[in-house]
Amino acid sequence: MSGGVPPSTTARRMLRGPRPQAVPLLVGRACTLVGLLDIAAGVFPRFRHSRMHALAEVLPGAFGPFAAALSLSAGVLLLLLAHGLRRRKRRAWRAAVALLPFGAAAQFTYRHSLAGVLISLALLAALLRHRDQFTALPDPRSRWRALANFVLMGAGSLALGLVVVSAHPHRMVGDPSLADRITHVLYGLFGVEGPVGYRGSTSWTVAFSLGALGLLTAVTTIYLAFRPEHPAARLTKEDEARLRALLAKHGGRDSLGHFALRRDKAVVFSPSGKAAVTYRVVSGVMLASGDPIGDVEAWPGAIERFMDEARAHSWTPAVMGCSETGGEVWTRETGLDALELGDEAVVDVADFSLAGRAMRNVRQMVKRIERAGYETRVRRVADLGDAELDRIRRAAADWRGTDTERGFSMALGRIGDPSDGDCLIATAHRPDAEPGEYGDLKAVLHFVPWGTDGASLDLMRRDRSADPGMNELLIVAALQAAPRFGITRVSLNFAMFRSALARGEKIGAGPVLRAWRGLLVFLSRWFQIESLYRFNAKFRPRWEPRFVVYRSSADLPRIGFAAMQAEGFVDLALPLPRSLRRRTGARRPCAHRVAEHDVRAA
Repeated sequence: MSGGVPPSTTARRMLRGPRPQAVPLLVGRACTLVGLLDIAAGVFPRFRHSRMHALAEVLPGAFGPFAAALSLSAGVLLLLLAHGLRRRKRRAWRAAVALLPFGAAAQFTYRHSLAGVLISLALLAALLRHRDQFTALPDPRSRWRALANFVLMGAGSLALGLVVVSAHPHRMVGDPSLADRITHVLYGLFGVEGPVGYRGSTSWTVAFSLGALGLLTAVTTIYLAFRPEHPAARLTKEDEARLRALLAKHGGRDSLGHFALRRDKAVVFSPSGKAAVTYRVVSGVMLASGDPIGDVEAWPGAIERFMDEARAHSWTPAVMGCSETGGEVWTRETGLDALELGDEAVVDVADFSLAGRAMRNVRQMVKRIERAGYETRVRRVADLGDAELDRIRRAAADWRGTDTERGFSMALGRIGDPSDGDCLIATAHRPDAEPGEYGDLKAVLHFVPWGTDGASLDLMRRDRSADPGMNELLIVAALQAAPRFGITRVSLNFAMFRSALARGEKIGAGPVLRAWRGLLVFLSRWFQIESLYRFNAKFRPRWEPRFVVYRSSADLPRIGFAAMQAEGFVDLALPLPRSLRRRTGARRPCAHRVAEHDVRAA
């Protein structure tokens, strides 16, 4: 994994990546402030003792309620646009420029506030003055944003509507209960008069404001549902062919290289075409995984293209799971920082043996399962028939431990594709058992190539009714069969924060390290941090550190959340019920590199 990497022009650039500029950040915050002022102006009654009150009194009576609704709507929309302005989005700039004059007019008409008008116009002037800094292209999007908008805007409109209804206590008829006020809000969002009454024109003001909130929720949802999609890039057949050619020459450098062939990733190539970086955009974060593919001397060119793409869209750049060499190149070429994320377990086949005291537990478990009548088979995907491959695919999908597929940086996302004939499949069978839906098949392990002499574990699945220890059985079988396939090294699972867990349990560990280990053990109840480390350690591997590369510490929470989305631990979409997915064929390809059941059982 070592090798000299020549410096590139990227390293000599003064601009080391898409760092946020001061003006868009300030403008975004100012937009949030103006939005809140507009909402406040639309919610609370106008100042009766304002100097502008006498002038406003000569205007038609309907101007007041209309202005309140307009101010409220403008404020909500400006709050929605603030995030896009902070990210220098061109479309957010255009919408804010069009919206600010209406908000200023509403402030003047309803609230008679010169200060509110001047603040809105000052923000408009700043947007026009610095329009050249708002050039970022749109993000990938899908129809799910319409549903998310409906839920969030609906909840926000209900909460804001309660404030609107309750903001006029001296003009309210009687003392309506909370249930009456909620009912009034729900009716008002649909433009229907509710049970709460007001004296004077306040009834019209509240009605117009609630109607505006309901209309805003409906219009934004319809817009998001029917606007042209800007889908996330996908790996084309041509891109895949170029990546396979690079992997054929340089695939032995990184055990995660083959996972670049996931078809839900996009790719950028170096100008020479000798290197590439694959990525996916999640929640505004441009996530690369593993090291760049190809000739190490061409890595800087691919990294430069990656950073240019991030800058053009104002995405937050990040790299998950790169090696130490990859981290050094990324940080040197971009000015980003690196943080050790965990360790990858790599077993050298020549050194692996079940003999010895250290392997006693694994040896006893394997022998016990073999005595129970289980058999193992390790084959290339190309050597399996179509019927057996289909049975393995269906079994792996049904044995998945969660409704949401998991995997991104260390999962291929498919089994048995004709182009993946050099992948390995290890299966466990119990011929003497009563055949089930998938015959005598009880567990599956899938490995992808790591160069010409290695294999990298992709997924581990087992029948829940099978005996515990299926994964140990199949890993041992794969390691023992590896020489037949010319494989000298096997990459197993990735263990997050492995070094902290290992050092924290040793004698002499300090209080900070022990506290950190205690937190990781606590989090392992949900994320299998410690259990996966223990599972990997059974096979006496060597540990290869892996790193996350990031722009600033403030980006880490956002990168972590995006990574959890990409890996499938957080799913913001609403999935179909499992039984319905079976009938409609909507199941996605299985991909998970973590033992979801056997790790706990082991």
